[in-house]
Amino acid sequence: MSDVVTGLADAASDAEPRLVGADRVLAVLAELARHPDGIALEEMARAVASPKPTVHRALASLRRAGFASRNSHGHYVLGDEFLRMAFEHHEARPDHVRIIPVLQALCERYGETAHYAVLDGASVVYRSKLDPPAGAVRLTSVVGGRNPAHCTAVGKMLLADALRDEDAVRGWVAGRRLERPTERSIGTVGELHAELVRIRERGYAVDDQENEPGVNCVAVPAYLTSPTVPSGAVSVSGLAYRTPLRRLVDDLPAIQAIVTGRRTT
Repeated sequence: MSDVVTGLADAASDAEPRLVGADRVLAVLAELARHPDGIALEEMARAVASPKPTVHRALASLRRAGFASRNSHGHYVLGDEFLRMAFEHHEARPDHVRIIPVLQALCERYGETAHYAVLDGASVVYRSKLDPPAGAVRLTSVVGGRNPAHCTAVGKMLLADALRDEDAVRGWVAGRRLERPTERSIGTVGELHAELVRIRERGYAVDDQENEPGVNCVAVPAYLTSPTVPSGAVSVSGLAYRTPLRRLVDDLPAIQAIVTGRRTT
């Protein structure tokens, strides 16, 4: 959702072309998603760079469809019908349905957060996330959210399958600057290529506090739709002081068995 918002906001901020018709309605809907506590009409008009009367008409259309509503403060929020549709769709997705038991088993075994994510361009998108019933720590990941692929275990796992040589890595980077959320993050094409080679050789990926300080992670591929091409990757993320990376790596056979369905005790 964040990339949609950014793209529409960029279009709205340019003098040409202006947002019109359905584009404006979509921009308003995307902006609503950024304000769970609600947004006033004046603020919305500024955010999408459109006149108040036209934004009001867009909001009226969304309200008629149940995609927007007004809270007790008179601010606009996403409507219950939109949320119902989004959650119903997400809960019914085949990958989500099939991966939840895997994430539950990982949470139970390690007492840490488990993710399922897919690759989308330069980012990973989290399709499912499950926190343990006790002791969970708030991570930056959310269902539908994104993180840079090159500094997450799930992202590097999937990149290792998609980018088979250094030329492919260079083409994927395409001259852009690789983000470095922490001092441990990969920052060059050469470093990324070398890391992907290691991942292919050993069959798993790690995030050694590369995306969030104090949080490490191990990831393995998940083959939900094909026996040869990973549909996504599954990871276990934990606090470094509580669940050291070495413990997760040493227990890799158990993690792989859970993900593939060959459960072990």
